[in-house]
Amino acid sequence: MQSELISSATSVVYCNSLTHYSRLKTRVVMIGDLGIGGENPIRIQSMTTTNTMDTIKTVEQSIRMIEAGCELVRITAPSMKEAKNLENIKKELRKRGYKTPLCADIHFTPNAAELAARIVEKVRVNPGNYADRKNFEHIEYTNTSYDEELERIRERFLPLVKICKENGTAMRIGTNHGSLSDRILSRYGDTPLGMVESALEFLRICEELNYFEIVLSMKASNTQVMIQAYRLLVHKMLEHSPSTPQRGDSHVQFPPFGGWRGCYPLHLGVTEAGDGEDGRIKSAVGIGALLEDGLGDTIRVSLTEDPEFEIPVAKNLSEKYSLRKDYAKIADCRLPIADFSPFEYKRRETKHVVNIGGHNVPRVVADFSEKQIIKPASFFAVGYHYSIPLDKWSLTDQACDYVYLGDNEINFEIPGTLGLIYNAQAYTKLKNKTRAYPLFCGSEYFEAKDRSKELNWVVVDINTLLQSSKFKVQSLDETVVLIFDTINKHGMAEQRRMFFELMNFNCKIPVIIKRNYKYLSEEKFQLYASTDLGALLLDGFGDGIWINSHLGAGGNRGTTNSTAFGILQATRTRISKTEYISCPSCGRTLFDLQETTANIRSRTSHLKGVKIGIMGCIVNGPGEMADADYGYVGTGVGKITLYKGKEVVKRNIPSEIAVDELIGLIKLNGDWVENK
Repeated sequence: MQSELISSATSVVYCNSLTHYSRLKTRVVMIGDLGIGGENPIRIQSMTTTNTMDTIKTVEQSIRMIEAGCELVRITAPSMKEAKNLENIKKELRKRGYKTPLCADIHFTPNAAELAARIVEKVRVNPGNYADRKNFEHIEYTNTSYDEELERIRERFLPLVKICKENGTAMRIGTNHGSLSDRILSRYGDTPLGMVESALEFLRICEELNYFEIVLSMKASNTQVMIQAYRLLVHKMLEHSPSTPQRGDSHVQFPPFGGWRGCYPLHLGVTEAGDGEDGRIKSAVGIGALLEDGLGDTIRVSLTEDPEFEIPVAKNLSEKYSLRKDYAKIADCRLPIADFSPFEYKRRETKHVVNIGGHNVPRVVADFSEKQIIKPASFFAVGYHYSIPLDKWSLTDQACDYVYLGDNEINFEIPGTLGLIYNAQAYTKLKNKTRAYPLFCGSEYFEAKDRSKELNWVVVDINTLLQSSKFKVQSLDETVVLIFDTINKHGMAEQRRMFFELMNFNCKIPVIIKRNYKYLSEEKFQLYASTDLGALLLDGFGDGIWINSHLGAGGNRGTTNSTAFGILQATRTRISKTEYISCPSCGRTLFDLQETTANIRSRTSHLKGVKIGIMGCIVNGPGEMADADYGYVGTGVGKITLYKGKEVVKRNIPSEIAVDELIGLIKLNGDWVENK
């Protein structure tokens, strides 16, 4: 994909602007009395985990969700009996005074969708398995045979569209990366483009009948794939601008999917994000990267936890952008066409300085600049453990790479993998400068007489980079690593603008992204840092991150360090631990997901770099795990099927021994290491 001119005055590739915050204007879709899109606030939704046939439990869980702030309740309807029971659930909720709209979640059963569409306010269909199939087969299609398949799908899908139109029922066309059909995979591959085309095929059928009450989603567990798919979807809708000629102009083709009607609203979410800190960080990285650019009309945070715990996370994410009004203006720019595309991941090319830039993984800088006495024990929170009896350091997989000491002193032998950063004046006073490096503020670097021959850190803000007559980025030597700092409320966009400036100069100096946070709760800090830093990393920007935090009650340096590594893991730019792709549970789930995930995590969390999918049912099975190395999938009550990649290895294992069997499979394939 080729990038285009970026200007606040014109529509850009996939959002209003990459420098000025504003929400993309979408058409309004009504879900009962709830408006999504347009000028409406970002709506919060979640999904029940109870058995849909248990009316009272589903109602009571729905109420807990609603009282936590959920504005749309989604309930699975895997068959006709569950679809029919949605009527009882809806009646009981209304009887208790709750008017929150309901959405039926449909996968393989069109007849259930058609029934549900007459009962609830919205239905969700997945194009990959609603009227299509997935057997992991590559099929060679001619244009004729492909069109014949599309016609078959059209005939199967049209009845639902007609019912929705007649009953005023809205629809979400929800593509999932892991459940693309064999037909789509055969033509487009396992790509964001395939995800988009899968949804647009269904959307075109809806528009044939002048049915437009549609919300779109492009979910994936891989955050890189997710944001690329959403951006590409919007790009295709924006291609058909409001000025496009309308039907009746015989000399032009009427634009499909959006066009003069405007973009359809977007439902944002990261599938199978997991639980705890990992789930929150991963969700914030993917959802936040899109919210930062004004994309998204409704969000669902998918955690392997009770659904009412998803709501505060989603609210904290959305509220961040309701306050995004008063911020310092950021200069427009022209994208470097050859080096940047928002539709594919490509890490910015940089030169190698010590262990930063080039092909090195992004580095983590820990901040120890507050006036304090530094002891070996001080480094425990950032991954370095010192044994007094052995007089020896050991380090974890989440050991930071550098510590910024400011003016503080060190009077002990540091670990051999650690680098020290000092303020420039403090650096000049050091007697031992082994693995010690100075930090300069902007043009101070050019005036300094005492520099390192290996590595010099130079902090710049946007004004220094773009406007200072004393600072010339072209004059920096081969030892410099830049630190991009910002205090702008729209800091991600400001720092992205700084990266564009370097790229326009073809400057290959490595860059550390620095962000500062004060007086936030631990959860808000994790979410905000994940959106700010994750969005840049997903675009290939940044050779490291530096988070300076002053957290509220409960916050500490260990939280900051684990958050930094969690962001790198979630963006897949540096792997430091096991990745769990676990679904959030629903009424289809065949075992206790929370308990099982905790059990698997407790026994495998030391397997750095291994990806384990934990899926409650076959709907979220081999497809939704997408690129997991191993899969643990519920295939019957008390029965588990194990996967290696997308291949079934063992079927219908009793759940009592399934975790042991999973570990045996990991060992058999050589990915097991003993936990030290």
